[in-house]
Order: sequence, then C-alpha cells, then structure tokens
Amino acid sequence: MSTKRKTYSADFKAKIVLEVLETEKTLNEIASKYELLPANVKNWKKIFLENMGLAFDKSALVKEYKTEIETLKTDKDNLAKKVGNLIVEKKTF
Repeated sequence: MSTKRKTYSADFKAKIVLEVLETEKTLNEIASKYELLPANVKNWKKIFLENMGLAFDKSALVKEYKTEIETLKTDKDNLAKKVGNLIVEKKTF
C-alpha cells in the first residue's frame, strides 16, 4: 500500500527554519521533534537563506513578475495572430 506524500505550508517551513536558526538545538533534533527528514529541513534552510533578501526588496520581485507577464501576453497575442492567419489561409484554399 502506498503512503500519501506529505506537503507542508510555507508558514510551517518558515517556522521550522527560524527554529533552526534561533535555537541551540541541532538540525537533527528539530527534525526529530517534528517528525521530519533532516534533509528536508536542510533544504528548506538553504532555500530560505538564498531568498531572504526578497523580504526587504519586494519591488524588484514585483517588477520581474510584471515583465514576465507582459512578455507572456505578447507571445500569446503573436500566437493568436498566427493561428488566425493560418485559419484564414486554410479557408481560402
């Protein structure tokens, strides 16, 4: 029988990582306390530390997403035009 894969919320992961950073307990002790794999906690900590600058510079992240959205909209419009042209060409033949 297969077991269902557990998913954890971002808030829970942040809570665990903060506990690792703030306390004298080892990563393994904290992982055991919450019945987690130490490798998961280590990965969460790594991701947290890599992205902690985003908490103070949200405008850069928002700008990046807006740029990406505009690019995707332009690509979508271009593809819609191509599809429309192909449909018109097919009907004329």
